[in-house]
Amino acid sequence: MRFQLLGLLSIADGEHAAVLQPSKPTSLLAALLIHSGAVVSTDYLVRAVWDTDPPVTARAALQSCVLRLRRVFAKYGIANDTIEAVPGGYRMRMDRDTLDLVRFRQLVRSADTADDPETRSLVLREALGLWHGPVLANVSSQMLHRDEAPRLTEERLRALERLCDIELARGRCREVLADVWDAARQHPGRERFAEQLIEALYRTGRQTEALAEIRAVKERLKEEFGIDPGGSLQRLEVAILRGEDLAAAPGGPGPAVGAFPALEAGSAPRAALPAGTAGTAGTAVAPGRFPLAAPAATAPAPAPLAVAPVPCFSGRTAQLAALRRALTAAEPVGGPVVISGAPGVGKTALALHAAHLAREAFPGGCFALALTHADGSPLDAAEVLDRLPPPDGAGRRLLVLDDAVSAEQLRPLLPDPSEGVAVVTSRRGLAGLAATHGGVVHRLGTLTPDESHQLLISTVGAGRIAAEPEAARELADLCGHFPLSLRIAAARLLTRPGLGIGDCAAWLAADLPARLSLADEPTRSVPHVFDAALRRLSPQLREAFLTLATERADGGPADGAPASPVPDEVLEQLADAGFIEEGPPKPYRIHELLRVYARRRAASAPRSPVGALTAPG
Repeated sequence: MRFQLLGLLSIADGEHAAVLQPSKPTSLLAALLIHSGAVVSTDYLVRAVWDTDPPVTARAALQSCVLRLRRVFAKYGIANDTIEAVPGGYRMRMDRDTLDLVRFRQLVRSADTADDPETRSLVLREALGLWHGPVLANVSSQMLHRDEAPRLTEERLRALERLCDIELARGRCREVLADVWDAARQHPGRERFAEQLIEALYRTGRQTEALAEIRAVKERLKEEFGIDPGGSLQRLEVAILRGEDLAAAPGGPGPAVGAFPALEAGSAPRAALPAGTAGTAGTAVAPGRFPLAAPAATAPAPAPLAVAPVPCFSGRTAQLAALRRALTAAEPVGGPVVISGAPGVGKTALALHAAHLAREAFPGGCFALALTHADGSPLDAAEVLDRLPPPDGAGRRLLVLDDAVSAEQLRPLLPDPSEGVAVVTSRRGLAGLAATHGGVVHRLGTLTPDESHQLLISTVGAGRIAAEPEAARELADLCGHFPLSLRIAAARLLTRPGLGIGDCAAWLAADLPARLSLADEPTRSVPHVFDAALRRLSPQLREAFLTLATERADGGPADGAPASPVPDEVLEQLADAGFIEEGPPKPYRIHELLRVYARRRAASAPRSPVGALTAPG
């Protein structure tokens, strides 16, 4: 014989259950079962039975209710002392075999200690299977419905969230879709269920439906509460728009609430980079997850994660082949592999994709770690070394060290060639590092027109691009063939299915580069990324760049490679920082998108005379 509290309050005998009718004894029994094993005070029980209107003889009436319950118990062979009268109140001692609530809680706790995700999933499903309807549905006590039912329901919803997290992490998106669909509809106030539904839809190839769900959530929150969705849902939307792979690494936890990292300015997903580092908004944590606020810029970061493939990667065929040869050659690379270039040009994407393709050559593992804080300030070498996992003796390993600031920062981090190799990304050329450590250097330019076209196809879809091929090429030209700006334009097209590519290009052209931005994540805009890169330069270099972008030596309008009074050493430093390019063999050139950005920036800032520029010491 057992009591069932998780749904209609009833007494079960094998396969049969007697549902109790709403009454004062039923309310009393519910209050005792909810607090199984504890002494429940007489005052509490009086409030549970009569709410705010107890009779003058409430204590005597309570004893009468206890007697009535004992008579009911006798009909089912339940011992008379199941309800104990103790000083100050009453108590019922239940265990997992006599009360479903106790069994539910024990199963949920045991899921925490299970050795594998499959076992955790099975245990949680067994626990949730004990629920057979809304809790206390046949209990009339207003107090219990107000104070206890929400708490019990919360326990169930937390368990359901955990189960869905585990199933998503296992890649069982289709199997869990019905669960999260029902949960999201029945509990629209819980954004986590909406996030799980959106993730399941996206990972089963239903991107349009996933985006429609996001829009519906945003509209409901705006209409009902006048607020925007939480940061975790916003990051999930960005990840979907940019084609990020949300699947978990084998054996690891799946994507988590608040755990959809923002994409690095060069269009690479930062899924392999830990929280607290540049360009990230969080990292995957255990189920039950989703920190709602991004970590502070200087917050400690966890150990780096294994390198994951880059979704929708296209182009860079020659560079990718060269990198794979360097990383998988029988003779180990004697120094770092450096990938440098302008901000937003796709350095991190290339590094992560090459590392993923070469992973089998590194039995010690492939790991990625950003070398800057969220504000762009560099991490000390000691901080990075603390975050790197120690070698485990399994063999050589591959480290992706992202967004390096200087050679000095990198030198203490480079592994011995016998232990592994580092792939370094930086806006700087790191010539000093090449001089002392050798290695391989790849200077990355913008995409070719064909590569830009292919990137748009891979993100927006072949059919839509084929319908307006010339407009697509015009759009790529407007974006300067930067992967960052191309992905932002693609995201706009994806979220506006009725928007023509030509219309999108015309809208962007009216206000470049300001319109190369995401409304819900302005920190990923082209101006923001370029601003952040410009802030890393000295004041002299910033002024020199603005001068080169807006003036010619003769004072005429800039049109191509400027012949400039800026000292050669300053030009060299600007080229090294990725803001200008050295043409074959000269003069220096500026990417058109950077030029447009600089003109807009210069128009709103006070200027110093060109002759005042000096090379920083």
